[in-house]
Amino acid sequence: MRIDVVTLFPELFDTFLATSFVGRGVTGGQLEVRRMSPRDHGLGRHKSVDDTPYGGGSGMVMRVDVLVTCFEALDAEAAAAGQPKAHRVLLTPQGRPFTQARAQALAARPAIMLVCGRYEGFDDRVRSFVDEEISLGDFVMTGGEVAAMAIIEATVRLLPGVLGNAESTREESHGDDGLLEYPQYTRPADFRGLGVPEVLSSGHHAVIAKWRHEQALMRTEARRPDLLVRREAGGSKRNLGDT
Repeated sequence: MRIDVVTLFPELFDTFLATSFVGRGVTGGQLEVRRMSPRDHGLGRHKSVDDTPYGGGSGMVMRVDVLVTCFEALDAEAAAAGQPKAHRVLLTPQGRPFTQARAQALAARPAIMLVCGRYEGFDDRVRSFVDEEISLGDFVMTGGEVAAMAIIEATVRLLPGVLGNAESTREESHGDDGLLEYPQYTRPADFRGLGVPEVLSSGHHAVIAKWRHEQALMRTEARRPDLLVRREAGGSKRNLGDT
């Protein structure tokens, strides 16, 4: 998989791309990341990438011409190397919320482009040159770089061979069953009066699996009932006795 990142601060990704399983994905060949700054295609002596907004207002707005030139330069480099054009993703609080399902959909693509904004945002015409818009949630950050890192991490861990145990992505929160993950425990067996459920030491795998499923359902109902509504709409069972 290839990920292109359009950012005014490509250096912010240096440590991130060299760390943990993202770094293993890069060194192992499952992941290629290219970074390009819009300033590489900026205008004039100062490589300007922004300008004052039409109609007045505070702050500066990123220019559509500079950004689109950056997109097209990355696409041209990919084409020259015989690689596919990237699926363009604009990172903006106006986008649809990022979910595990979106991570899975992005991971299935051979190449994606993550476009990070700065200043007061993008010239709205940029939206005509991207394929989708994604938001991390209902809040605003100064730039899109942290959002890009979150999307990279959530996506890359789904690529075959990146994680040591592929099963770990199936039984975690927001996994294939749409539930929050069941409670997990490890040693010590007792910590300041807090113990470990006996069923987990029973050795009965079917009983443990049933307990975990029940716990996942109860935890989801208590903390994120909206997930159960979505799960029911998809035709899944939610009865506590279902396994």
